[in-house]
Amino acid sequence: MAEKLEGEARTAALASLKANGWALVEGRDAVSKSFVFANFVEAFGWMSRVALWAEKLNHHPEWFNVYKTVDVTLSTHDAGGLTELDVKLALKMDALAG
Repeated sequence: MAEKLEGEARTAALASLKANGWALVEGRDAVSKSFVFANFVEAFGWMSRVALWAEKLNHHPEWFNVYKTVDVTLSTHDAGGLTELDVKLALKMDALAG
């Protein structure tokens, strides 16, 4: 099971995520970001590519899609907050979004 990020590791991870547009979610130990694409097909294609990585990591996002926008929230429920899995998936999402 993944362990919750704490101390220096958490600070460094959050700094890296915030630099890429991720924000802390008020009232939870989670991060969120909105990804906006040119159209629905691009948004859905990105979600499909992310889904393959989520399966590989065995870590699945909370997400909501309307037309060309995908709102994502990441937190590791089993650990009760942010873990290295959330950081890995967030960075992969950013890379896949280009």
